[in-house]
Amino acid sequence: MRYSLITRFALPYIALILAVMGGLSLVVSYSLRNSYTDNLKTRLLAETRGLAEDIANHLEAGLPEEKLEDIATTNAQLLDSRVTIIKSDGTVVGESQTTPAEMENHLQRAEVQSALKGTEATATRISSTLGKQYLYAAVPVNVNGQVVVVARLAIPLTEVESSVWTLNRAFLIAAGLVTGLAILLTVIISNWTTRPVRRLSSQILNLKRTPIQDSSLFEEKDEIHRLNQAFNSMSLQLQSQIDELTGERTKLAAVLNNMADGILIAGEDGIVQLINPAAERMFKTTANESLGKTLVEVVRHHQLVELWQRCKETGEPQTASYEISLEKIFVQAGATPMDSGMPGAVLLILQDLTRIRKLESLRREFVSNVSHELRTPLASMKALTETLREGAIDDPPAAQRFLGRMDIEIDTLTQMVEELLELSRIESGRVPLEHRLVLPGEMVDKAVDRMVLQAQRAGLTIEKSLEEDVPRVSVDFNRMVQVIVNLLHNAIKFTLPGGVITCGAYKSPEGVVFFVKDTGVGIDPESLPRIFERFYKADKARSGGGTGLGLSIARHLVEAHGGRIWAESQINEGTTVSFILPPAG
Repeated sequence: MRYSLITRFALPYIALILAVMGGLSLVVSYSLRNSYTDNLKTRLLAETRGLAEDIANHLEAGLPEEKLEDIATTNAQLLDSRVTIIKSDGTVVGESQTTPAEMENHLQRAEVQSALKGTEATATRISSTLGKQYLYAAVPVNVNGQVVVVARLAIPLTEVESSVWTLNRAFLIAAGLVTGLAILLTVIISNWTTRPVRRLSSQILNLKRTPIQDSSLFEEKDEIHRLNQAFNSMSLQLQSQIDELTGERTKLAAVLNNMADGILIAGEDGIVQLINPAAERMFKTTANESLGKTLVEVVRHHQLVELWQRCKETGEPQTASYEISLEKIFVQAGATPMDSGMPGAVLLILQDLTRIRKLESLRREFVSNVSHELRTPLASMKALTETLREGAIDDPPAAQRFLGRMDIEIDTLTQMVEELLELSRIESGRVPLEHRLVLPGEMVDKAVDRMVLQAQRAGLTIEKSLEEDVPRVSVDFNRMVQVIVNLLHNAIKFTLPGGVITCGAYKSPEGVVFFVKDTGVGIDPESLPRIFERFYKADKARSGGGTGLGLSIARHLVEAHGGRIWAESQINEGTTVSFILPPAG
């Protein structure tokens, strides 16, 4: 338990005052009791001598022993004491408070023995007759030079205790007042003495906010004043250093918290001492859960632990690439020893390469898809050209047929190039959208009218489904019609003859939903999330031709209008492609 400075100053003095006053009270009480008792004994002996002289005069005058009882009673009333007259054989012949005949022999009483020997005596004991504690005084009564009887006076000690307590109470009250005054003065003096120190302590606690500069707090030029001056100078220096360190720490914290790379510092014993938010996200943890735990518990990746171990053992920087966590995050990990500032600690820097890897994979896949899509028509044209060169050009009907085929392949290449350019313009935001308010039914009607003949040739039926009171949308009419046409084209391509395609729109809390629903072959669950990627085709779509860019263009156009597109499908049951557009504001 810690005590304040006032308590440390005041408590010893208060304890000393209490001890001194307590001891003094005991000594005074004991002295008062002894003094009062001695005075009482002296007075009682003097009164007993007077009683003895009176008894001696009566005995010398020939008074019979039976009259001693009257003398005892009379003197007891005069002296306000118990009077007992005892013969030399111990027989009580006079008693003021009881019948002498009922009293036992008093020969063995100590004060009686002394008096029979001619010596005055006093004694204190409990009366066997009355059961109270008495103070006895015995004086011999001499007649003709012999001790005939013993005169004895007694008073109860309860009166003595009462008188002594009255004196003690008066003294204790005075002592209590003195003690209280002394304690009050001690507290006041201690408070006054420690006030500068407490003020200095208060300023120390507020050091971060303002250094001590108010010299009026220490008016006396004493040790506390000099301590204040020294501390004031030191506080100014410390405040400057604290401000500088705080600024640097704030900058460092801001850098660590906003870094895209994960940062970990593990001590020589493998305990994690620092982790930034990027590393927390990588390893699905928090600073509270990680700090103070081992690196193994935090990263849960043996290769990273081995990298840290290798760096610690060699004392040289180490780098490696890993795939971590169930989400397959690719990281470039670097381990660097921190011998200068934190001996034995290792700094781990984890650069997330997942997006770069994914972009690289998409780039390779894009190049592969473009190469594949270009190779087919080019190979076909090459074969047709070689056939013509080998003599087919001399056969007009065959030459016309081959040239027509070449036109088709050239158209396919031209469409692919145009779609690629269109997709590039849309992705780069270079396509101006001419917005106007349009009824959803107008868009559906326009798209269905363009595709109805193609559907009939494929043996399919196109139906329209439009809710009433569907609100208008603000769109580029021609481009959004092209989106619906692309969706209808895919539905026709992958629906078997006799199937039904439904195109329509309805309102929802978020806006207006357009949809194209078919009863076609469906899309497998693995391919469904990727059908809006460039050149992506499900396995069953490979045989259907096309560039694989239509759905990608549709997605970008819908998103350019602030909407969202998605697909739902069941194998051999059909597919529904929907997109939502916000209502006109």
